[in-house]
Amino acid sequence: FEIVSLNVSNVTGIRKKPVDSVRLVEGLGVDGDAHAGLMENRQVSLLAVEEIQKASENLKHGGCALLGAQAQGQLQSLSPGDFAENITTRGVELHLLPVGTEIRIGEALCEVSKIGKECHTACEIRRLVGDCVMPRKGIFIRVLKGGEVRREDRCHYRIR
Repeated sequence: FEIVSLNVSNVTGIRKKPVDSVRLVEGLGVDGDAHAGLMENRQVSLLAVEEIQKASENLKHGGCALLGAQAQGQLQSLSPGDFAENITTRGVELHLLPVGTEIRIGEALCEVSKIGKECHTACEIRRLVGDCVMPRKGIFIRVLKGGEVRREDRCHYRIR
């Protein structure tokens, strides 16, 4: 599968900004990201662009029951990084990869450590969009061997 976007922020709970490359640090996560080193099982977050596109379509049509009334109209579309994911991918249903799956991303070796997450009510994404797909479709990985990751890198996984 492929990387669509690499995203970083220096504050938690907000949308992340795209960058051309990141360094994954063993045992910590994305160098320079607010989440680095905070939680062992949530070092790096991944979300498929296909899920962002589905959420964006629901937002545009305003017909999604999950969208809160106060959220409608605040955002017109969604982009990579808007769900605060570090790595946006294309070509694999991430949430179907079991915990323990090894993923090679650029120079780094990682493993799936968690599927989904709990979304707190003060989350900017939930406030702006009315829903957050990360609890259902996002995954988290732990960095086993650090290295540079670039936006054009391909990813390979091995289910153990």
